[in-house]
Amino acid sequence: DLLLSNSCIPFLGSAEGLDFRTLLLDEERGRLLAGAKDHIFLLNLVDVNKNVKKIYWPAAKEKVELCKLAGKDAHTECANFIRVLQPYNRTHVYVCGTGAFHPLCGYIELG
Repeated sequence: DLLLSNSCIPFLGSAEGLDFRTLLLDEERGRLLAGAKDHIFLLNLVDVNKNVKKIYWPAAKEKVELCKLAGKDAHTECANFIRVLQPYNRTHVYVCGTGAFHPLCGYIELG
């Protein structure tokens, strides 16, 4: 209904099957951070398809192999699913992902 009434703008990057898990709204700068499978997106709130910035952050290959050897599904479990997007200060966001069952965290500078 929303598409038919022209009252929404679909995010074209979601066609990649990225399985979005977490969002962080930055109203002050008009941005939305979206955590997905192996990716972090920085989107414009006015038009989510304009000036999309994307960070590719996969799990380490050796961790993915260990995950598969443990009997987990390579496509639905053995990836770096971004679970935490937390403001740290005015310039950085704290980010954590599953890392194929070996969690990892870091900071992103929002330049």
